[in-house]
Amino acid sequence: MEGDPDLQFLLQGGDLLKVLSPSWKKTRNLKLQEDCKTMWCESKKTFKSSQTFPVNNISAVRLGRQSKGLKKNTEEHVEVRCFSILFKGRRKNLDLMASSEEEAKCWVRSLEKLISSLNNLNHQQTTEHWIFSCLRKADKNKDDKLCQPEVKSFLQMINIELDDDYAEMLFKKCDKSKSGYLAGEEIEYFYNLLTHREEIDVIYGEYAKTTGFMSARNLLDFLMKEQREKATLADAEKIIEKYEPDEHAKAKKLLSKDGFLMFLHNPEAMILNPDHKEVYQDMERPLNHYFISSSHNTYLMEDQLKGPSDTEAYVRALLKGCRCVELDCWDGSDDEPVIYHGYTLTSKILFKDVIKAIKEYAFKASDYPVILSLENHCSVEQQSVMAQHMSSILGNALVTTPLGDGMPTNFPSPEELKGKFLIKGKRLNKLEDSFADAAAEAENTDVTEEEESNNEDEQEEKKSKKNLTLAKELSNMVIYCKSVHFHSFEDARKNQSFYEMASFKEGKAMNLAEESANAYICHNVEKLSRIYPAGSRTDSSNYNPVPLWNAGCQIVALNFQTVCTEMDVNQGRFLVNGKSGYILKPAYMRDGATEFDPITLTRGEWLQHKVLHIMIISGQQLPKVKKKISSIVDPLVKVQIYGVPADVAEKEISPVWNNGFNPSWNENLQFDVYVPELALVRFLIEDHDSVSDNEFVGQFTLPFNSLQMGYRHVPLLNKNGDLLPSAGLFVHIMVVDAE
Repeated sequence: MEGDPDLQFLLQGGDLLKVLSPSWKKTRNLKLQEDCKTMWCESKKTFKSSQTFPVNNISAVRLGRQSKGLKKNTEEHVEVRCFSILFKGRRKNLDLMASSEEEAKCWVRSLEKLISSLNNLNHQQTTEHWIFSCLRKADKNKDDKLCQPEVKSFLQMINIELDDDYAEMLFKKCDKSKSGYLAGEEIEYFYNLLTHREEIDVIYGEYAKTTGFMSARNLLDFLMKEQREKATLADAEKIIEKYEPDEHAKAKKLLSKDGFLMFLHNPEAMILNPDHKEVYQDMERPLNHYFISSSHNTYLMEDQLKGPSDTEAYVRALLKGCRCVELDCWDGSDDEPVIYHGYTLTSKILFKDVIKAIKEYAFKASDYPVILSLENHCSVEQQSVMAQHMSSILGNALVTTPLGDGMPTNFPSPEELKGKFLIKGKRLNKLEDSFADAAAEAENTDVTEEEESNNEDEQEEKKSKKNLTLAKELSNMVIYCKSVHFHSFEDARKNQSFYEMASFKEGKAMNLAEESANAYICHNVEKLSRIYPAGSRTDSSNYNPVPLWNAGCQIVALNFQTVCTEMDVNQGRFLVNGKSGYILKPAYMRDGATEFDPITLTRGEWLQHKVLHIMIISGQQLPKVKKKISSIVDPLVKVQIYGVPADVAEKEISPVWNNGFNPSWNENLQFDVYVPELALVRFLIEDHDSVSDNEFVGQFTLPFNSLQMGYRHVPLLNKNGDLLPSAGLFVHIMVVDAE
């Protein structure tokens, strides 16, 4: 972006109004710092205060009064001057107002271009950008030179702690001019020493048999022997053409060590099978044959008791590929239904605002259908308003009649439902009755499945709601996901239609998954099941979704707002198939006569015993856990297997002391995996602490069957599930059939 007018606009910065309330609007100077990675925000008071935030912490920039704060605290006539900066994690939005419409558009356009540019840097560019940013920070007096104390400060910034003798030796080795500081080419030499990777030298040396370079034939040998890829000589030549930076070597169809490393860092050569990044599964099976990415209490940003409700929570979940969101609906003032967690201090948002947000963001991450799971506590009058809002806002995208002609006998497929919304909720009658023109005008129905509580006040409220009457307009919108109570698998088989589905509290679902796993799997061959967290999880914690997937449950709803291992695993499950939010269940979980039981694990097509060999070789640019510059990570690696009980395992390797920049392990791990189609592999890096619990550094989870073999880089995600730009693991993977 060098010389780009939008970049110059950000570097110059400008004054904006920060909006916190109708009366609190204060001037803030916002500008991009010289590292092009950090924004500076300064108040204009006599005693100035300032704060900075990394550009890669921005999740989105939205023009207009789209945020809850701007809608509440500004007038409609300033719409064109407003914009919001939204952050990853739980940091609050920065709601801002420019002096004109053109200026607001310029800020949004420039920030979006910068974010896109940083996201599109390749690994080498990202690493160089980060290291040279740290070098600039370490150069305290800004003379473009580094003295020995500044070099030590720089090493601490990039997560290396060296003893004084070794640091002095390294400094003297680079200080070729004997001037007592490093400058120009000496800093470049220092950088090359730091980023040199001995393990790459060894691998490259094994195959570089052509005058110290890799020929296309040498590269092909590497691809076939080490990476176990079905490659051709033409494939090898294309790799050289694409990744070799030296034009002379490229002309001779040779790959240098730098080109080899660039190739290993490209997304297609990393641990996740690139074919699985796109939609590769059959999407024309019935809807209930898929695991569906699902959210519980989607409206909440934090806990279940007093946390804020926000339309932004729906936006975040949908952009993460969530395909089933929950709307907890209650009567609001001015005849407008609201969404919040009933009987708590959580804030309220308008139902119509949520539907508008869902409409706008539903199909940005995935084209496949979104299920709106309604928890309906509204009066008949406000239920009618709900139906009107959904009809007018969602329009033809809302499924209000079965697809095709006549009464359906099975679910449509995700492919048939692309770009569509389904309503999950109560219905006054059987779907079959609507074809017989026998629909009742009104009928009493049970309360929603999640109204289970030990609280006496709630129980009284529950009694008063026992005869909840359903508005016909809303009832008629429920086509393929009619909520019913679960009594037993036998009752469901005999008395329930395919479109009638039950919601199970996690405890009941876990018991069924352990005690009647095969019956649960067979039930889910015919019907949909939704699982939701226990009401006791007031902190929005999550349960382990894996045992429920093992039982064939499709809609395993988690609190997306919570950062935790369970959400990491969920993200790993839905990482593949184009991040579509739909994963096709294995064939033996789609067969009504299946004998598969994940607990007893009798012989069958599901039993495909594999042995997974993993060598953890090295790590690169691991982030600091603590803010202090002098705090250095002592990284250790754990590898965890999630799946059927026989496959669940965890192994770890020893920590490397005082080096988060380029730790080296070269340790081997081995795992037995019996049901690979249901298994997930999680790489977890922690900062070792002998006194207290280890601290999270980064992780990456992916399906076992999406592993690529050979030498692979593993990207790392932070607690929020966002990519850590420069960080990674380097591993060797081999999967073999057990003897």
